[in-house]
Parts: sequence; C-alpha cells; structure tokens
Amino acid sequence: VQLQASGGGLVQAGGSLRLSCAASGRTFSSYFISWFRQAPGKDREFVAAISWSGGNTYYVDSVKGRFTISRDNAKNTVYLQMNSLKPEDTAVYYCAADRSTSHSGSSRYRASPGNYANWGQGTQVTVSS
Repeated sequence: VQLQASGGGLVQAGGSLRLSCAASGRTFSSYFISWFRQAPGKDREFVAAISWSGGNTYYVDSVKGRFTISRDNAKNTVYLQMNSLKPEDTAVYYCAADRSTSHSGSSRYRASPGNYANWGQGTQVTVSS
C-alpha cells in the first residue's frame, strides 16, 4: 500500500488541524494505521493508531483528549483531528500502515516504527506560541 499524508501547516497554539492519510490499493481495510511524529533532533514518536475496522483507537498520553484518529475505509483514508494544539506538537507527522495482528495486542509493538512496513512522506505541523 502507498500512503500520502497531507493537511499540515502553521497554526497558533490552541488551534486545530486535520491531517489525512490517503492510501492506494484495494486492501486498505486489512491495514492497521498509525500516526507518528518526529521533531528536529528527536526520535520518531508514536502518536495514535486505529485498528482495521476502526473499532479500536490508541493514543500516546500527551495527546489524549486533544487528538482523535478515525478512518473511512470506503475512501481509503485515515484522519487525525488535532485540537488544542501546543508548541510541543510541532513536528513532521507520518502515517504508517502494517498488516500484523500484533499491533492490537501490544502497545510496545505498535509504538515501534520498525514494526511498520509502509510509510507516507510526512507533513509538517508547526504550532506557534
């Protein structure tokens, strides 16, 4: 599957953005999808994930209550709604996809970038104070 992330931009603290991750292929619903982010000089960090049907979602503690991940399998797209943005949310955001069923059973497994076979190109999010 090929992934295309979009929706990033510059926003003031407290503002909102919605990121999209559009996928090619007919088997989109068989992929577990996650969002990661990487700030300059830092490791790539897990942000949120959604299961194949969309029935289960997972978040890093720092974004709980502010970010919402969702998916529309008919449109082959996953969204990340980001509200109440903070300067520390500034990073390049990447979507990633993988078919392994291990993602749903282990937070450590789904938070590891090395466990994803497919990556989008990234979209920059900048939050000004």
